Amino acid sequence: MDDADQKYPEGHFIGMWMGICIAIFSGFGIPISIATNNYGFISIGPAIGVSLGIAIGQSIEKKYKEEGKIRPLTRLEKKRNSNVIIAGILILALGVLVFVLLLFL
Repeated sequence: MDDADQKYPEGHFIGMWMGICIAIFSGFGIPISIATNNYGFISIGPAIGVSLGIAIGQSIEKKYKEEGKIRPLTRLEKKRNSNVIIAGILILALGVLVFVLLLFL
């Protein structure tokens, strides 16, 4: 298959650009938090990365959808996405449980 004929699954560019922007902007909060002596600013970099990544990815995805290069997700991809979401929720719950146990013990 030629690159010009390639079709991408829905959400491909949003996820890709979100990851790229989070990686780029993650380090921005650390110098800001050190300079202001407020460590709450550490999370400002990933927040900026997520918002810019979604904006860039959405615009690229819209362009490709108009060209007919975006395809709907297959049943297997939907199942995989739901399994990843369930695993993420379980890992988050486990992390909260460990945090609470360490905090109160």
